[in-house]
Amino acid sequence: MAVHAHPDDESSKGAATMAKYVREGQEVTVVSCTGGERGDILNPRLKDDAHILRDIAQVRRDEMRAAQEIVGFDHVWLGFVDSGLPEGDPLPPLPAGCFALEPLDVTTEALVRVIREVRPHVLVTYDESGGYPHPDHINTHIVSLAAYAAAGDPDAYPHAGPPWRPPKLYYLRTMTKGRLEALHRLMLERGVESQYGDWLAKWERPDVTITTRVECADYFPIRDQALLAHATQVDPDGSWFHTPMDIQREAWPTEDFELVASLVPLMEGEDDLFAGLESLEAADALAQDLDATLVRDTRPESPDGAVALLRSTAG
Repeated sequence: MAVHAHPDDESSKGAATMAKYVREGQEVTVVSCTGGERGDILNPRLKDDAHILRDIAQVRRDEMRAAQEIVGFDHVWLGFVDSGLPEGDPLPPLPAGCFALEPLDVTTEALVRVIREVRPHVLVTYDESGGYPHPDHINTHIVSLAAYAAAGDPDAYPHAGPPWRPPKLYYLRTMTKGRLEALHRLMLERGVESQYGDWLAKWERPDVTITTRVECADYFPIRDQALLAHATQVDPDGSWFHTPMDIQREAWPTEDFELVASLVPLMEGEDDLFAGLESLEAADALAQDLDATLVRDTRPESPDGAVALLRSTAG
């Protein structure tokens, strides 16, 4: 199960891995915390489309359905309203009723319900930065970690179903300096103009830990098809699609993750999100063993850092 902030995030972050697992027979579910209603129309060809301007919320739902069919995952709308990305100095306040302003108990309970119903063995989400400082991304991290802790607690939201603790929790690590450097270097070697030089010159993100590299280059075209299905969200002529596919496959053929919490040991050179889960039956039993001890846990002791970042983006 991958928990994302908006429709299109699932296609730009980890979609090739999901496509791989779907085609290997695994069940894959995407949870979208919001409907993406306040996102910009980034495709210049669609900026004046009357249908889109009239009902952007339904358009985003239709686009998600198209991406879902391309990749093959199951999908759940968590049901909260896009917070938008505040701009200005000082930042304006977030709109009333949006996801980032919902009480944490409300958002956590909603995700706990989904976890207990779907019963995933692996949960994937963002780190405390949200991947970038959008209030919905940061809040997705906060809610995901709160729900991960609560889903296996029989005293938390007992009305939301029997307790279920996913044996493994990962952060997405798909946008890293090492990956951009590898793409940039190979593009220059092949005489292809690279957009990554400017990105790298301005790079300010802290280093991150990668524990798990999933080989999925064969599924990069499916990832791109799914992202293009979010037609209002991406410019098909933009920089996202500038890097030739053969260079992507050669320079960095994996999607990368960090194992944050786990009931099974981290495998050296791990290349599979299900590594260490010996069988479906064993994984089910582990998820329901409320006395099992985490053998790896690098979660922050409190969400204070993420909460502070969320508040700083909320105006």
